[in-house]
Amino acid sequence: MIKNTFLLLLIVLGLACNSSKTTAEKKIVIENKTENIIKIKEIVRQKAKPITAQKNDRGYLIGIANKSSFADASFKPWFDSRYNEYKTDQEIIEKLKKEINKFTIKGFMGTWCGDSRRETPRFYKILEETGFDETYFELITVGRNKKTPDNLQEGFNIIRVPTFIFFKDGKEVGRFVEYPRETLEKDILKIVTGQPYKHSYDKSE
Repeated sequence: MIKNTFLLLLIVLGLACNSSKTTAEKKIVIENKTENIIKIKEIVRQKAKPITAQKNDRGYLIGIANKSSFADASFKPWFDSRYNEYKTDQEIIEKLKKEINKFTIKGFMGTWCGDSRRETPRFYKILEETGFDETYFELITVGRNKKTPDNLQEGFNIIRVPTFIFFKDGKEVGRFVEYPRETLEKDILKIVTGQPYKHSYDKSE
């Protein structure tokens, strides 16, 4: 009887050890999977390239820019006035805060273009108020031909500016082109939440 009880105790302990081992193994797998997901996100969400934008012989800003690029005396008056006068929709801003940092954004604008001069300062204001990490926003300033000398526009089908393209997991999910369908914030919210959205020149069915 004692012998049988001892054997039963050994079996129970053995099962308990195996159960603990399985739990530990599962934990490791989950941790490894989590690490892999983080690595994938870091690869897919590509940071903006270094700033290269300079004024060309016509006074247009050309190349990769950021907000500081518009501090130049040629651009500061219109940039600051458009930025300061724009009153954002705070209800939409709060909704954007939950979604927008899942995306990488690539923008194209021209300092010669009235629509770009209107929407780009507003776009920066929205990014700042939503807490977007602007290292994931690459703004390319183009000439009147919608190009840069090193063809930064190549492959993005840039016909009108401004164009702001939203990427998730390395794929384009939507773009804002030239002017809003509703408001800039509402258009962006539709893009980042996967709602049906067509930019102002999208004629597709």
